[in-house]
Amino acid sequence: MVNEPASFERYGPAEPDSPILLSVPHAGRDYPLALRTAIRVPLESLRALEDRHVDSIALAARRDETLIVARRARAWIDLNRAEDERDPRLDDGARGIGRPLSAKLRSGLGLVPRRASNSDIWRRRLSDEEVRARIASDHRPYHQALSQALEAARNRFGVAVLIDVHSMPPLGPVAEAPRLVFGDRFGKSAGSRMVSRLEGVARAHDIASAVNSPYPGGHILNRHGDPRRGVHAIQIEIDRTLYLDGQLDQPGPGASRISAMLRAMIDAIGDEIAPRALAAE
Repeated sequence: MVNEPASFERYGPAEPDSPILLSVPHAGRDYPLALRTAIRVPLESLRALEDRHVDSIALAARRDETLIVARRARAWIDLNRAEDERDPRLDDGARGIGRPLSAKLRSGLGLVPRRASNSDIWRRRLSDEEVRARIASDHRPYHQALSQALEAARNRFGVAVLIDVHSMPPLGPVAEAPRLVFGDRFGKSAGSRMVSRLEGVARAHDIASAVNSPYPGGHILNRHGDPRRGVHAIQIEIDRTLYLDGQLDQPGPGASRISAMLRAMIDAIGDEIAPRALAAE
């Protein structure tokens, strides 16, 4: 691990040794004092916004891939939202944006989340200045690190792939619902064969999967995926019951299996892009 700004931890070199990079934007468990003194709900209720301990899955799966993990809790700022996805019901700086609110904003899941566990989070409105400070200290450094690493990987290998690792609550009964969801912004953020390879790994592990429904990916894929330039970005949502304990709080007995599955997915993507990467070196 390399010492980085307080907003994230980087595992592996800034100049990647692999064309595949991993990102974990929603598993942060650092709740700053400014947040803890401004909320109206118990701190524990904000865990509903976390991709609880999915960083442990990514860490166990990685080998020489560069991995960037957010430290800050999602309740502080959501790295998978654009800088202008600011909620006018919470954020003074959101006033006058002049366009219809997205479904995420209407539900309270903007750049700074307004709701968690069906409750309003904050005791007061947030000033434009404090949200801008969070953007400058936490949001931008994370995305700058991703951009620079992806560009360095593409320059070295001729291709770069970002695997953006998330977790999700169960989508329905185990026998019926997908337990993995792959997102590629409906083909806009990654080449079509990439997701097909991931689906194949899921089948080999006997885990049902879906593509782009209900999670097609968010700002990270929009911002960093550019297949025309050889930079691909794919989101993986993992059902938390696959790797957490019965209380969905700590890594459980399934964690090693899911880490091995993620490793197999990384290897499948590596196999898919190998001809281009080898030609570039």
